[in-house]
Amino acid sequence: MGGERKVYTLAEVAEHNDSKDCWLVIEGKVFNVTKFLDDHPGGDDVLLSATGKDATDDFEDVGHSSSARAMMDEFYVGDIDSSTIPSKVKYTPPKQPQYNQDKTPEFIIKLLQFLVPLLILGLAVGIRFYTRSA
Repeated sequence: MGGERKVYTLAEVAEHNDSKDCWLVIEGKVFNVTKFLDDHPGGDDVLLSATGKDATDDFEDVGHSSSARAMMDEFYVGDIDSSTIPSKVKYTPPKQPQYNQDKTPEFIIKLLQFLVPLLILGLAVGIRFYTRSA
């Protein structure tokens, strides 16, 4: 191969996102893995879901073997322009409503909804028992 490597933007790489043309960005390099889709042990869906973004974390999380890393050389097509990759955004959980610790009125209502029918049933059984024995 020639001395100068091709540099792609993330937008250019993101255009290659289907089973007929699949490119990935891993560790700052661009790989055309289209021919490998059918042979990938995790299936083609795993690779297709990693298109259009920096897939380095996805690749590292799986823990690929040294032979898998060596195979990557045959799929290498160029480098990624790192300025086109968005910086990682820190996750902030959505705001949730304030927790109401004082739920006494709700608790009393639920307790009464349970106890009142039991008291009525007990009273009815008591009256029935008292009227039979008298």
